[in-house]
Amino acid sequence: MTTKITSAPPAAGPRKGSRRRPPASSATKVGRPGFAWALPAAVFFALFAIAPLIMVAVLSFMSWDGIGSPQFVGTDNWSRLMDDPVMLQSIWLTLLLTVLGVVIQTPLSIVLGVWAAGHQRNRAVLSVIYFIPLLLSATAVSVLWRALLDPNFGIPADATWLFGDGNLFGEQATAIGVLAFVSTWQFTPFHTLIYQGAARAVPQVLYQAAEIDGAGRYRQFFHITLPQLRNSMITSMILMIVGGLTTFETVLILTQGGPGTDTTISAYYMYDKAFKGFDFGAGSAIALALVVAATIISLIVVRVSGYDKMRSTMEGVS
Repeated sequence: MTTKITSAPPAAGPRKGSRRRPPASSATKVGRPGFAWALPAAVFFALFAIAPLIMVAVLSFMSWDGIGSPQFVGTDNWSRLMDDPVMLQSIWLTLLLTVLGVVIQTPLSIVLGVWAAGHQRNRAVLSVIYFIPLLLSATAVSVLWRALLDPNFGIPADATWLFGDGNLFGEQATAIGVLAFVSTWQFTPFHTLIYQGAARAVPQVLYQAAEIDGAGRYRQFFHITLPQLRNSMITSMILMIVGGLTTFETVLILTQGGPGTDTTISAYYMYDKAFKGFDFGAGSAIALALVVAATIISLIVVRVSGYDKMRSTMEGVS
């Protein structure tokens, strides 16, 4: 008796030249983390940002002095603010300081950031000294400059040939100039840090190719560096706008809205209405208006600049 042995046909293997993809696993997947990772931050944001914002929105339609029970008054708070000349002036002053901050700080931050990203001699030491204002709080900076610019014993008292009577807080123009200067001195290092990181991320091959084509430093700056800093510039400007619309400590300590109401910006007027005038309904209306204005302006900047269409070059992130 003979046994016939038949062999099974060989299994189809991978074609020559093809590469078999390894099975996907949790260790090899690249992508965004799950929602569970963001849950603690989402809960924190909801409790300390969303919930207070909702309460402020509700309170803007109430009349409350901070002691008794709030009374619903509808849109009365909003109507009074629309007819309030101080409120209208505060909006104009807020926009003015915001524009001054963007116009002054943006070019200064770009130049210093690109310089700090280089390899100059003593660059690290000078950068550390320059970034010192970034380590101080807005209150400390305001107290410092209030003492330095005091008309009685500050710098203006010893330099009357430059500052006249020395009272820089006595006129609207000089007081606004002081506010713009102090904000620039404090926050320019922060935006410089943004541009420094962005400038270091520019591929060096672009500069090498430009040198081969005979482009000098100025042409490289305007045709390579600035275009590569576009997204960082938009981010910096949005932060400047939001910061300008919500400036408070600097005005509170340096000018207290004076002389008169000449430097009363919207954020300070909100404080004046709520905590000095005990009109928390009107103060809440101003606060809500600032939130809405900052959000709308930021969205407009993002939309016009095309920042919302930016895509990351990192693997797994779109």
